[in-house]
Amino acid sequence: MKSILKYLMMGAVALTTAACQDLEDINVDPNNQAEVPSHMLMCGAEKYIMDVVYDNWFSGRQCLLYAQYWSQRNYTEEDRYQIRESTNNSYFGYLYRGVANLNKVIELNTDAATAATNSAYGANCNQIAAARILKAWTLLLITDTWGDVPYADISQLEDGVLNCRYDDQATIYASLLADLAEAVGMIDESKEAFSSGDIIYGGDASKWKRFGNSLRCRIAIHTSKVDPQWKSHIAAAIESGVFESNDDAAGFKYSTSGTDYTQFYYGTYVSGRNDFTIAKPFADILKGQPDTLNAKSHPWEGVEDPRLPAFTTANASTGLCNGFAYGTPTSLSSAARTGTPNWYYYPPCHLDADFTVPLMTFAELKFIMSEYKGYDADEYKAGVEASLDYWSQLAGYAISDAARADYIDKVSASVDAEAVALQKYIDLYINGTEAWTELRRTGYPEQLLRPGEVTMVYNGTPVAFEPLSEVKGDIIARVKYPTDESSLNGVNWADAVARLTDGTNNYYSKMFYDVRTSTYDHPANK
Repeated sequence: MKSILKYLMMGAVALTTAACQDLEDINVDPNNQAEVPSHMLMCGAEKYIMDVVYDNWFSGRQCLLYAQYWSQRNYTEEDRYQIRESTNNSYFGYLYRGVANLNKVIELNTDAATAATNSAYGANCNQIAAARILKAWTLLLITDTWGDVPYADISQLEDGVLNCRYDDQATIYASLLADLAEAVGMIDESKEAFSSGDIIYGGDASKWKRFGNSLRCRIAIHTSKVDPQWKSHIAAAIESGVFESNDDAAGFKYSTSGTDYTQFYYGTYVSGRNDFTIAKPFADILKGQPDTLNAKSHPWEGVEDPRLPAFTTANASTGLCNGFAYGTPTSLSSAARTGTPNWYYYPPCHLDADFTVPLMTFAELKFIMSEYKGYDADEYKAGVEASLDYWSQLAGYAISDAARADYIDKVSASVDAEAVALQKYIDLYINGTEAWTELRRTGYPEQLLRPGEVTMVYNGTPVAFEPLSEVKGDIIARVKYPTDESSLNGVNWADAVARLTDGTNNYYSKMFYDVRTSTYDHPANK
């Protein structure tokens, strides 16, 4: 029997080999291009990456929970750091697939055999630069999630390097800054980046340049506690040209056409899931309420944030915006839901089918500028104003000039590290990984719940936030490396794990920029 199978297999291989060329000649569609043009690849890459990042899994059940913007209202395991390994495996691969798509755009505009053809869709240099900028944005998100990750080797996958080494995170950061500086330097602002297909900036090369430089500022500020040269990177980016207004903000606007709606909309209304609502720590910050359960003050107590209607709707019965107690046991989720907003029936703007997901805002840049200048009050106020305008416009309502001025005045009485960090945290809504990074870097907001602190009182008994994974008494520091990597890339995976705290694949090994000595430590900038 085995012999028969052997010869049948040999015959099949021979037939395939002999017929291969004939099939290639026959299987050609004269109405479609054999090579996908670069502008279509860029369009697909942008949407693919946005779909992966801004959805109810990577964002909803991960980084938006870690930043305590959202709580799960039914099953709270992920709120308490119990991560689904299948999800972790999938999204690690998905994000690198997005990077590979961007590498293809770069290749098509670099290779002499294809560059001339693809120049019809935008200047080659600008297409390359835009792809490199979005690639840097994606790789920053990857390293800020897992730590040391494959970086240098990933561009060689098509050249036979199938087992990528894990690069040191500090080295990755230095490479990202250098790559962005090179990318913005190659942009020709007199020519378009893409003739079509670019959803983020509509092919505007100048806006891509300002985004690339602003992203350099984001990366540099992450290193402010560990690198004495961090200010030099920001100075160089400013000189090259950064965001100038809300019009420059990087955002991907979805569509109501067909199925081109956001993944937040898909995960809620197409999948029919009513899983999320605003977390109590975030709601309390916006309402100007102190955390009385844990004796935490509020720097602007009694001041309600004008952006509150952009981030959540109210409870239909009470008219109040009481947040869901973060990190409650699933057994108490029903009790915790009482009186909280029901986003499924009363959706805030992020559940609009055509919501614009923000990659980076002008306000974030202004808060970076404030910190860069020693917590400058003018830059800070400009950031608050820009954020008020950005979010109210995105949500489709107006803030009066008087209300805007009154709020800015009240939150500017003392402009310091906490004020800048807290306003930046508010503006970073939806960008959960970046908010989580800032929490790990600065120790702010203090109003967010730490393990062991009281999340709610049930029947007169305090209920603590108890993580389901070991995080050493702090917020989660990183996501574990995927188990798939241990089998598919075992040697490099083992080497990366050996460099972690305790030499184990854990949730408490800190990022290189996190030098806090305790959960409420606020290290000074270098």
